[in-house]
Amino acid sequence: MKRKVMLSPSVMCADLLDLKRSVKALEEIQVDALHIDVIDGAFSPAMPLGIDTIKRLRDITTLDFDVHIMSLNNEFFIGKMLEIGVQQISFHYESSLHHDRLINLIKRDGVKAGVALNPATPLSSLDYLLPQLDNVLLMLINPGFADNKNEQQVAYATQKVRQLADQVEALPHTVGIQVDGRVSFSTIPQLVQAGATNLVLGSTSLYVPGKTLQENKQTLDDLIYRHQSQGKAQ
Repeated sequence: MKRKVMLSPSVMCADLLDLKRSVKALEEIQVDALHIDVIDGAFSPAMPLGIDTIKRLRDITTLDFDVHIMSLNNEFFIGKMLEIGVQQISFHYESSLHHDRLINLIKRDGVKAGVALNPATPLSSLDYLLPQLDNVLLMLINPGFADNKNEQQVAYATQKVRQLADQVEALPHTVGIQVDGRVSFSTIPQLVQAGATNLVLGSTSLYVPGKTLQENKQTLDDLIYRHQSQGKAQ
């Protein structure tokens, strides 16, 4: 049986001046989680949401919070997100020294633990970590540079997803394969066929202008249904 493909719209792409209305609109179309980027301005040149804003968001919705930390101080932000009450936290392999400790810190609170990889970071980095994880977040563009329209999805994106899917299939438990970065109507078919199970959605999919959220959500559902049934791409 094929796994459900999770839809995780990025809060960064919502109306940041009216987040309450934006989140309610996402609830109405029944997305699976809110993808929340926590960026310290040092790991990547952006700081879209502050801790207090995320805390206020927690008060207005029951949607799962799927947090992607892009920071040089992962432990600090992990602690803050655990205090807020999130459901999944992914931190970057590249900015961490003590990966096992951070995974244990997250899972101790019953929260799903994930590791994020920059596009060129090899999957071999996860050789000893993968059995401990609930999620692997594959960045398909360099994190924090989404505003640069010239930043294109890396050419090896589908190959990397496929290789990770092969590794996950050998495990005795389920690990999510999350993809982030130009996850668009044109790239979703290949990503889903390759084995992606969690799509971070932004301006090239759920928030494509000229269509309503419901219309774009229907397009996503149709694409996923059609291409997931075809199995992993060769």
